Amino acid sequence: MNAFNIPQSNHPRVIIVGGGFGGVTLSRKLTKLQLQVVLIDQNNYHTFQPLLYQVATSGLEPDSIAFPLRGITDNQENFFFRMAQVTQVVPEKNEIETNIGKLQFDYLILATGTKTNYFNNQQIENSSMGMKSVVESLNIRSTMLKNFEKATIRASEKERKKLMRIVISGAGPTGVELAGAFAEFKKGVVPKDYPDINPENMEIHLIDGSDRVLSSMSEASSKKSLKYLEKLGVNIHLNTLVKNYEDDVISTNTDLNLEASTFIWSAGVIGNHIPGIKEDSFHEKTQRYRVDEYNRIMGYESIYAVGDIALMETDDYPKGHPQVAQPAIQQGKNLAKNFKRLLREKPLKPFSYFDKGSMATIGRNKAVADVGSFTIGGFAAWFTWLAVHLYFLVGVRNRVVVFLNWIYNYFNFDRAARLILQPERSKAAPKN
Repeated sequence: MNAFNIPQSNHPRVIIVGGGFGGVTLSRKLTKLQLQVVLIDQNNYHTFQPLLYQVATSGLEPDSIAFPLRGITDNQENFFFRMAQVTQVVPEKNEIETNIGKLQFDYLILATGTKTNYFNNQQIENSSMGMKSVVESLNIRSTMLKNFEKATIRASEKERKKLMRIVISGAGPTGVELAGAFAEFKKGVVPKDYPDINPENMEIHLIDGSDRVLSSMSEASSKKSLKYLEKLGVNIHLNTLVKNYEDDVISTNTDLNLEASTFIWSAGVIGNHIPGIKEDSFHEKTQRYRVDEYNRIMGYESIYAVGDIALMETDDYPKGHPQVAQPAIQQGKNLAKNFKRLLREKPLKPFSYFDKGSMATIGRNKAVADVGSFTIGGFAAWFTWLAVHLYFLVGVRNRVVVFLNWIYNYFNFDRAARLILQPERSKAAPKN
């Protein structure tokens, strides 16, 4: 018996590292084959990351967008979950090293996703708040609400504004959705919860270095989103880069300087890689693994990567596929089919990505969606966004809870999850 307490099997052992969209898809599919499947993640739950911003802005509780990884498959005979952190891959031994011990594999699939990219700015990394996990989303929510409580007892108007000012760096989907949700919080919650302070003290600023918001989407979607954000009262600062955040002051490459007690960094991501893979199989700038058309990491026969961590260069996607849920899900499905072919000694099927479009929501009845060459906005895009996100949520209970919360929020202009649950984090303290 090994340190993981996993029995030996007559079936090949497949280790999947990461319980995101790719890891969950593979776990469900591979347990139907003659394989021993071991899923490893440092958390015991899958997080539906597209809705993290709603946890951060008091729209949802975290348990409504998280699902226990031990419950993702009905077949428990050849499926094992272990909560651990993988620290090293040792390809020459077909082995991984973790904080609880070592484990050998016949096949290894890395589905570790991404982490926040601070572009080597240690000061911003230590003092700002990211939003890639449930814990970080709760930090944002608690920080905002604590600052509002402090604002109610401050006599200085300047101090109240600093406490209630929220600055977001990065106008991609995460930043845009956060800004829109905060603007609706200002409109629907602040006047009712905080009648003793002026709601206009709450300012939302969205900063980005490019010349438009949602630069990864079509220009039509960018223009619509900008219009929606401005209508909601969000202050937009384009062609502007944040250089530093210290002593509650945000400095940029322009003459813009802002005092704010809440600063959120959503300006980019890099691959959450694990050491051990050789350098020529690794793209240093993006920290993603180079994979072939079968999702095999270049130079390895039994080690694969799927989702955000995988860089598959094709004619249509020379920089790799978008780092969103659909490529991870589709790669997971295709790789599972290829394992079935592998077991039957049949040729593998190359991966082909079907782009179902991209979308972002800005607020109530306000969203944009690019589907093929078409762009839709307003209520139609917003309703489509709701339906798509409900469909891809893991777990029937989660779908029901989120749906009921959305109905409540829509008709009551309220955010029910306005609870301060996280302890105060020192801005100078390094993050985990």
